[in-house]
Parts: sequence; C-alpha cells; structure tokens
Amino acid sequence: MVKYILKRLVQLVVVLLGVTFLTFMITQAAPSDAAEMKYVSMGMMPSSELLEKTREEMGLNDPVLIQYGRWLGNVLHGDLGESSKFGESVLTQMTRKLPMTLKLAGVSLVAVILISFPLGVLSAVKKNKTADYIIRFLSFFGVSMPNFWLALLLMYIFAVRLGWFKVVSTDSIGGMILPVATLTIPMISSYARQIRAALLEELNANYVIGARARGIPERRIIWGHVLPNAILPIITLLGLSVGHLLGGAAIIETIFSWQGIGNMVVEAIRVRDYPLIQGYVIWMAIIYVTVNLIVDISYRCLDPQIRLRKRVD
Repeated sequence: MVKYILKRLVQLVVVLLGVTFLTFMITQAAPSDAAEMKYVSMGMMPSSELLEKTREEMGLNDPVLIQYGRWLGNVLHGDLGESSKFGESVLTQMTRKLPMTLKLAGVSLVAVILISFPLGVLSAVKKNKTADYIIRFLSFFGVSMPNFWLALLLMYIFAVRLGWFKVVSTDSIGGMILPVATLTIPMISSYARQIRAALLEELNANYVIGARARGIPERRIIWGHVLPNAILPIITLLGLSVGHLLGGAAIIETIFSWQGIGNMVVEAIRVRDYPLIQGYVIWMAIIYVTVNLIVDISYRCLDPQIRLRKRVD
C-alpha cells in the first residue's frame, strides 16, 4: 500500500505541474497583463512609458519559461502572488474565503448522504411500486434542472414571493437553506438513481438468493450485504461531488452572494485578476488529485478483488 501511494503521489505531482504550466501559458496569452491590470484596478490609465517600466520591474519582459520558473518557485514557497483586484496576497484572499466554502460544502455533503441513501434504497426495495415511481419521477426533474435555474426558482418562490428567506444569503442556518437546497437537489437526485441501479444489480446476485433461502431478514441483507457491495460506484461519484463542492459552486455562490471561493473566482475573471485565477486553479487541481487518490485507496481497502489482482500482477 505504501509503494502504491508513493507511486500515485509522483503521478499527482506531474499532473499538478502540467496544470500549473497550462494555466500560466493561457494567462500569458490573455490580451492584458498584470502590469496593466494593476493600474486599471486602481482606476488609473497609465501611459505606455509607465506600463513598460512596470513590466520591466515585474519581470514581464522576460521569456515565458523564465517567468514560469520564477512563478513556480514562489508558489513552492507559499507565495501565489498579489491580487490586483483586492490589493493583497492571493493566499490571504483565498484563506479568507475558504471557510465559507467549506461550511457550505460540508452541510451540503451531509444532507446529500443522509437523504439520498435512504431514498435510493427505498426505490430499489420498492421496485415498480408507488414509492419507486415517485422517487424516480422527482429525481428525474432534479437531475434535469440546471443549477442556475433552480437557484432563481427557489429564490423567487421562497425569498421574493413567500418572504421566508432573505435574497442575499448569510452564514446563519436560515441563510444557508436556499444555497444548500440548490446544491443538494440535483446531487440527491443523481445519487438516488445511482444507488437504486447499483442495489438492483446486487439484489439479483446469487449470494442474495442464498441469504434469503437461509431465512436471513431482508433488512439485514440490504444494509449488511447488498449496500456494502454496491457502494463502490457511489464512492467515485462522492469523490467528484466533494471536489465540486470544495471548489466552490461558482454560479450558486454568485447568485446567492455567498462569499466563498466560487464567488471570488467569478469576480476575479470579471476583472481579469490573473494571479487570483491561477491560485484558484492550483487549489482546484490539488483538490481533485487528492480526492482521486483517496478514492483509489478506498477502492483497494473496500474491494478484496482489487487487492487480489494487484498481488497477482
């Protein structure tokens, strides 16, 4: 296991280097540079002489590879640059926004797990019955609705028409309900469908028929045998959801004015704050490669067949 983890870590480092290089090259190809945006964010219209002098001071006239090497060296020392929009270090800005995203992501993930698993199990156990039809019907609409449209619909109904919640969300319990609901409804719908499909496949297995023949209670078969065997595909889906949530659901955070990472990067893109965009890309890359590593390790721990195949290879 240690050898496998070290091998994956080396692969993840290569992926991170590739992501940072591509991101740096893309920002270099943008129509404006850090020197120009520095003065634009201050409300100034610099002359061409001042811009050229600033570019020289910032090293923007150096070859691209030298600029990338210098930027990467700073990143490895914890310096992600300075945000032209907010006038402070990128790391400070991201650290300030991160707790709000973590709070929203944590509550949403717990809600998804607590609601989707019982719904998926109920839909599979009650196959082709009233409960199954209702769950499948609702999940179909939940998956089909775009997040931005669902956010606006919930805001219009519960904030504008009924007045139950505020239009601008806060970090209080009441202020989190609408953004959490917007994030979780499509995820719950998708999870419930995936869990139902995985359980139905396992319910037709020979070991389930044998367990029923031995008189084992149906509830024990479902929760003790079928669900653990059907959970592997769900782990992959869960990993992708974690990455999506920790990256900050940009559209949802922007619509509800939730001051998290997603809202921050939308504002950074609007004003072309390249250092902040690069910092966000690094954050997203770290999240996804880490989540993928955890998912792979979980597969090896939960599935004996994978461990056996690795030993044979």
